[in-house]
Amino acid sequence: MGIVVTRKALLLSAALGLCLAAQAQAQQAGAPPATPPQRDAPAPVSVPAQQLQDRNVAPPPPSSEATTAGPDEVQFNADQLDYDFENDVVTASGDVRLYRRSDRLRADKIVWNRKTGQVVAEGNIVVVNPEGDAAYGDRIELTDTLKDGAVENMLVVLEAGGRIAAQRGRRDNGIITVENAAYTPCAVVDSEGCPKEPSWKITARRVVYDPNKKRIRYTGARISVFGFASIPLPVFSHPAGGTSDDGFLTPDVRLDRTNGFQIALPYYFSFAPNRDLTVTPRVFTNTLPMLQADYRALESFGAYRVSAYGTYSRRADDLTVPITPATSRNDFRGYLDAVGRFQFSPEWSASTSLRLTTDRTFLRRYDISRDDRLRNNVRVERIDEDSYFSINAWAVQTLRVGERQGLQPYVLPELDYRRRMDDGLLGGRFEFQLNTLAIGRSEGQDSQRAFASARWDLRKLTAWGQEVTFTAYGRADAYNTDNTLLTSVPSYRGNEGFQFRGIAAAAIDVKWPLVGAFLGGTQRITPRVQIVAAPKLENLAVPNEDARAVDLEDSNLFALNRFPGYDRFEDSTRFTWGVDYALWLPGFSIDANVGQSYRLSSRPTIFPDGTGLTDRVSDIVGRTVVRFRDFLSFTHRYRIDKDNFAIRRNEIDATIGSRATYLQLGYLRLNRDIGATLEDLQDREEARVGARVQIARFWSVYGALLVDLTNRDEDPLSQADGFDPVRHRLGVAYEDDCLRLGLTWKRDYETTGDARRGNSYLLSLAFKNLGR
Repeated sequence: MGIVVTRKALLLSAALGLCLAAQAQAQQAGAPPATPPQRDAPAPVSVPAQQLQDRNVAPPPPSSEATTAGPDEVQFNADQLDYDFENDVVTASGDVRLYRRSDRLRADKIVWNRKTGQVVAEGNIVVVNPEGDAAYGDRIELTDTLKDGAVENMLVVLEAGGRIAAQRGRRDNGIITVENAAYTPCAVVDSEGCPKEPSWKITARRVVYDPNKKRIRYTGARISVFGFASIPLPVFSHPAGGTSDDGFLTPDVRLDRTNGFQIALPYYFSFAPNRDLTVTPRVFTNTLPMLQADYRALESFGAYRVSAYGTYSRRADDLTVPITPATSRNDFRGYLDAVGRFQFSPEWSASTSLRLTTDRTFLRRYDISRDDRLRNNVRVERIDEDSYFSINAWAVQTLRVGERQGLQPYVLPELDYRRRMDDGLLGGRFEFQLNTLAIGRSEGQDSQRAFASARWDLRKLTAWGQEVTFTAYGRADAYNTDNTLLTSVPSYRGNEGFQFRGIAAAAIDVKWPLVGAFLGGTQRITPRVQIVAAPKLENLAVPNEDARAVDLEDSNLFALNRFPGYDRFEDSTRFTWGVDYALWLPGFSIDANVGQSYRLSSRPTIFPDGTGLTDRVSDIVGRTVVRFRDFLSFTHRYRIDKDNFAIRRNEIDATIGSRATYLQLGYLRLNRDIGATLEDLQDREEARVGARVQIARFWSVYGALLVDLTNRDEDPLSQADGFDPVRHRLGVAYEDDCLRLGLTWKRDYETTGDARRGNSYLLSLAFKNLGR
């Protein structure tokens, strides 16, 4: 005898509600990874990629009626409901939809045997959990208490990305096991929506997920790349739910002339969600192994990272002579790199950057860094709306050949306090500053500095639109200097002992922006005039530690002091003029400026010859920036000699192309003819080029080249022929939503100690969305 109910919502017993819960838990096996082998494991069966494709079943829409809050109640719709009184069997068929809290299920048919407690769902099954994950299957069979059961032909599509297909899945005592499974986080359709082989996938004989351990384990697994390259993984696992756990990471493989063939296999330790350690042994064929460790931590008050490298190999401290057994020795070699940033309150913070190495060629030899000076810094700061305070300490380690470490400075400490406030009378603003600095050298000059300064600025707009800024500046300095004869450049030394200096300056700066329509866009022409007056100062009586790299540029043409630091102040009365120009058209813009200055006083200047500021009339400086949509960005900076119009500074940076295919060009020539004693102002010429060409949707070719063009025209002591490549790289890469693969060829053209010139090759392979 049967009872038929058409599309009528009913409440079933609590047992039927567990059907949905069991299926939703079975879907979790699709998240990621592995399990120990079992005796009854079937022979490996290849899971076709098509099983990872979307099923032709639409997930059930949210219920149009309010779902019940009871954990054991299920709301459902069905085209037909049959009840067999004799066998005590309930059958729902015809687009069956079940709703339990936020879980949803759709199937062609559900049969519940109330005597045996068995529930079977068949045909086009799809289950959606509250997180949005969808599980598909042809048949679900639940036994006994309905907490355990099996799924046939299962597919799970995770909302966070990724999918798993399995021939069969079971849930026993909460542990989920799927057999003959395939997992991938990659897209399984191309740009036109047609099925395709995923970039990579994991196939396994068996996958076990234990919710208590929150880890997925694979048995008899392999990773297939592009459907043909296969990497065996006999025992493989990774955490579920997007968390991190201990395990090996992707290996690093490279080959270079100095170290030979190298393979590195990182191992990741997850101490907590906010702390981890990665230990990387690096093995070489041409030298002893090296160990690398990287520790990271994210705390409530900040974050820090510590990286350390260590090995035992031959090193040389004097790189001015050839490396031989007599000039080198076997010793420990290593590098420490630590950075941190801590925010203790909205105002107070601290930061640190520590970089130390045992010798001058370690970083280059092992391709860690090409920096030739390592700067170490510890800083504490307090910043609010109107004041700034910092305590800063730093030290420098040189890696340059022939440069003495004893001449490198260290600062313990630098104190800087600044405060700004309105003048309360004219509408201007005051800025006060207190600064003290102590610089020491183990084999060179020591100096201490302290000053107090005040600056007042008043900005006004006239009725005709001119912007006028009045500035007044005053400063009192105190210096103490020792061992001045250890500084080789006389103009940097200052006088021995205590020295005092007073600084005063006043300026008027006038801008007149003229804006109007032009060629369908807007242009702005801004003439600018500045007058600065400052009395003669005893600049050479105090040391020069922070104002050595001076050069006239567009960025400092209208500066109150055109020296870059505090130790030198431009003591002249001068008149500066210039013009800014800007044009904005749809998708196109030009921004340019040009200017020059004239010094009214005839007394000798302290600027070195060649900086563009030595004579009363300065050189001409300017900058031009052109942009065309996102396709072109061009910047040109220049300085032109006022006497013969020779180009003393010529700097070009350009980017042409799209994000996928582009060309980057860089050129710099400094032709200032400054004496060889001022190392901070030496001439140079170099060219840089970099490019990336997308040859297919996910494939690209890239390269970069740095060339030293310096010759005797820029450096009379140079032995170069004017075209010396420094280094280059060339590579091919594939990258999509879940795989990154690349091969890079690099060549270094310079030999420094045991960091020899030659080729190196790097193979990179990264499986995205695999977790740790």
